[in-house]
Amino acid sequence: MDEFQGTRDAAFARIGMGGIARAPYAVQPEESRGRLYPEPASLTRTPFQRDRDRIVHSTAFRRLKHKTQVFVADEGDHFRTRLTHTIEVSQIARAFARALRLDEDLTEAIALVHDFGHTPFGHAGERALDRQMAAYGGFDHNAQSLRIVTALEHRYAEFDGLNLAWETLEGLVKHNGPLVGPRAEPGTLLPRPVADFDALFPLDLHGFASLEAQAAAISDDIAYNTHDLDDGLRAGLIDVEDLRELRLAGAILKEVEEAYPGLDRTRTGHEILRRHITRMVEDVIGTALSGIAAIEPKSAGDIRSADRAVVVFSPAMREAVDETRRFLFERVYRNESIMQVMRTAEGIVDALFERLMARPDLMPGDWSRDAERLPADKLPRRVSDYLSGMTDTFAMSEHRRLFDVTPQLR
Repeated sequence: MDEFQGTRDAAFARIGMGGIARAPYAVQPEESRGRLYPEPASLTRTPFQRDRDRIVHSTAFRRLKHKTQVFVADEGDHFRTRLTHTIEVSQIARAFARALRLDEDLTEAIALVHDFGHTPFGHAGERALDRQMAAYGGFDHNAQSLRIVTALEHRYAEFDGLNLAWETLEGLVKHNGPLVGPRAEPGTLLPRPVADFDALFPLDLHGFASLEAQAAAISDDIAYNTHDLDDGLRAGLIDVEDLRELRLAGAILKEVEEAYPGLDRTRTGHEILRRHITRMVEDVIGTALSGIAAIEPKSAGDIRSADRAVVVFSPAMREAVDETRRFLFERVYRNESIMQVMRTAEGIVDALFERLMARPDLMPGDWSRDAERLPADKLPRRVSDYLSGMTDTFAMSEHRRLFDVTPQLR
């Protein structure tokens, strides 16, 4: 126990340090499995540094600026967008990479790319597209992220997509766990775009992803469980006093009140939420170190072949996080003011899909080229690709162009 405590304390000390040597169980960039289209090695960057840079310079990354997280863009400048959420996720993920001695660049790349496939209007747009695409393989934002980085970005002369390294693609596809086989969560469905690409460039869908990908995945949970509370407070859907009923936020509220009697509501909220992130991060680091010690992995391959994920919450923290998630669904995500906006947004995406299926020539540029000659099962995917790439603002302007009606989200 003393040895574990010493290792954990050293890990916490490393969070603020750079230049930490990677652990044997980390992904080693010099051992990368390469790219679908082979490229000469860079003289100045590892494969994962190149991937991170390609992701940041992509069109899909810039579009995240105007895609909904919870509140649509016209509801205020201070609410999170899909881009600011992504940046928060990447910073938490980098802290895990440093503490656990992982490859920080790969961790960051996976965190930055994980939400590329989100539609306009967040999950409302995804529900609409999944419904419209039900007969053609459905729509899944994780699978759409893969399509974007392997086919839909057109930046390079020699290939479509970003031609990311195998490890980055694996992390993107499997960051929530195996997709096939006995280790996959019951009920897990393999999206058609993932199956199609796996047939071309196998991603070992039956195993767990690297610790780098696991770190990015849990950072997503930590980020939205905290910043959605923050945005709910800012929107007036919940009050600081409401947090008292939550075991994690409520315990922190008590601490803050004792340390700063009479602190104003705004500062109290911020103080709670910054500690909220810290508690979850520290819990995950301790739990992951314990899991690593139990497995004794000698390589990243040992992580992939393990029988469970390693970068996880402790059981007690998992219960607290699930409680917070339920609270957010009840008080924020399913608040009638939010639901009204999302129902309108779904209608916008439904209407756009149906109009463009009937008139694919109304899509601009290459999107409409030869559309009338596409097989019956290919046109829906073309329309879905076009719509899913839209920002909230562009979807509304396209609706206005095609229907001569200005959508009113509220």
